Amino acid sequence: MMTDTMVLRRNTPTALFETVRSRLESIPLSVPQLLARLAIANIFWRSGQTKIANWDLTVQLFANEYGVPVLPPEMAASLATTFELACPILLVLGLATRLSVLPLIGMTAVIQLFVYPQAWPDHLTWFALLSFLLVRGPGNYSVDALIGRQFGFSSENR
Repeated sequence: MMTDTMVLRRNTPTALFETVRSRLESIPLSVPQLLARLAIANIFWRSGQTKIANWDLTVQLFANEYGVPVLPPEMAASLATTFELACPILLVLGLATRLSVLPLIGMTAVIQLFVYPQAWPDHLTWFALLSFLLVRGPGNYSVDALIGRQFGFSSENR
């Protein structure tokens, strides 16, 4: 038989917090990993699509506005566009995930340091998603995990 005291204990803010925390912790880490892959892939994919939509303008932006050091504007535009179109595909698939986030982290750093330093809140968000994928991997809902299971590698998240 349940007493009034037991009912009150169940309905306390602490009990509610523990219930919510427990339910949230039951969500597999692979779910936020998948969401992170899709979110960051979308950001870079759309940027790559914009670049190829008007290539002359893209090269002009790299030459006059972006001021990327070391590389000629045409080469910088080509590299950026290639990474912005190839890496998101790999991220959506969860294929070579840790490798595919590296150029995007590099691009984010270059954009932050040399192109749009005032846009640090966006770049911090990008870096957080990319670094999460770098250190935790793509999760179980990925080609990487499928390949890992085929070869007997653990797909367990640490």
